[in-house]
Amino acid sequence: MKKTRIYIDGQSGTTGLQIFDRIGAREDLELMRIDEDKRHDLEERRRFLNAADIVFLCLPDDGAREAVSLIENPDVRVIDASTAHRTSDDWTYGFPELSPEQRESIARSRRVANPGCHATGFIACAAPLIRMGIVPADYPFTCFSLTGYSGGGKKMIASYEAADKAQELYAPGIYGLTLHHKHLPEMMKVCGLAHAPVFLPVVDDYYKGMATTIMLHSRLLPGAPSAEEIRNRLAEYYSGSHFVSVLPFEKNRPTMYAAQLAGTNHLQLAVCGDHELTSVTALFDNLGKGASGAAVQNMNIMLGIDEAAGLEN
Repeated sequence: MKKTRIYIDGQSGTTGLQIFDRIGAREDLELMRIDEDKRHDLEERRRFLNAADIVFLCLPDDGAREAVSLIENPDVRVIDASTAHRTSDDWTYGFPELSPEQRESIARSRRVANPGCHATGFIACAAPLIRMGIVPADYPFTCFSLTGYSGGGKKMIASYEAADKAQELYAPGIYGLTLHHKHLPEMMKVCGLAHAPVFLPVVDDYYKGMATTIMLHSRLLPGAPSAEEIRNRLAEYYSGSHFVSVLPFEKNRPTMYAAQLAGTNHLQLAVCGDHELTSVTALFDNLGKGASGAAVQNMNIMLGIDEAAGLEN
């Protein structure tokens, strides 16, 4: 059986390494590895980019755009993990659980933009509510998103794991304080929002895992649905999804921890609240469903094979 040729451009970064870890032992794939001393050789990269069946781009935005410009072979399919193409009409947004049509679009696409980690959490919570008419598109969303430090890349990982780690890194760090985080454009476009949410990301002193939360006032929603009603509608929306699920409603839910799904490609929604106030939290791994796991899932869908191949513990 002919193996699918895979090239990871940006193979030494956090996401690239995680993708390699997930697919490196698969017998149905042939991983093309560029020599370490030629990673920045333009012509060598061009050769690899055009020889692969599927290319993963694990690069800064400008590097991803450059890589795409080097691809001349029309048969090469690309999954871009950067921010560069997530709002482009020429690229398919890689969140298959949005709808059967979205999954089919990914399966046919030659260009797939992998979602951002914070955007994954927000979209998983908010997009179904808007699509089902539970929350209007002009609702004033607020969101906070807690992540482990691995999402910040090698430099941030080194700072958190240094023997002389700065004292402030032992406590949660709120960032994106300009309220113009780079994931906002994809959040707005994919969800169909009329206004950007007030969004604050938080990084904390643990390696991986995310908890992204939106908060809702029932009095501002059509029909004033309760938290339990919202939970039930979300469960219907995601029924049949392999990696996205909705936890049973618990009136007095105990503490949730952001690392509950670390090491998996699963995403769980937990709905809390009553008849007046509701919170919806997406729990997942920022390196799994929030990055490399999602990229491998999209690759599997593009290849027409089991979407969970290589992603189950």
